[in-house]
Amino acid sequence: MNAAFTHPTAEVAPDAFVGVGTKVWHYVQIREGARIGTECVLSKGVYVDTNVTIGDRVKIQNGVSVYQGVTLEDDVLVAANVAFTNDKYPRAFNADWVITPTLIRRGASIGANATIVCGVTVGEYAMIGAGSVVSRDVPAFALVIGNPARVIGTVNEQGERVE
Repeated sequence: MNAAFTHPTAEVAPDAFVGVGTKVWHYVQIREGARIGTECVLSKGVYVDTNVTIGDRVKIQNGVSVYQGVTLEDDVLVAANVAFTNDKYPRAFNADWVITPTLIRRGASIGANATIVCGVTVGEYAMIGAGSVVSRDVPAFALVIGNPARVIGTVNEQGERVE
């Protein structure tokens, strides 16, 4: 297995860890204390905030910001322009700001342009439909769509719908 590839336009903090075989593409920024697993793909314009943990074989597509408090376990897919939040009461200036953690469990897939509101857990192998707004926990293997996201079915580990 090869060492990590980092595109010349990417910025990786000196104390960030990027695992073997990971590809860090154009204009990616990885902040201090971040930990990226092995064999990941961070596509163009991805931002990884301080102290974020990303597991092995995670694919994050263009334009995603993974903010402090978000954890992505192994084999997660985050499609283009997914929005994660980390503040329940956002204000431009807030001295009492508290990060609200979000957990995306192993094998989950999040469709393009979905919004994941902080404080939720997305279960193992769950599938979030494109454009959905997830404001509460998603069970393992659930298929959710809409605003607010609601369970409409079940999927298997390959993402195929199960009746």
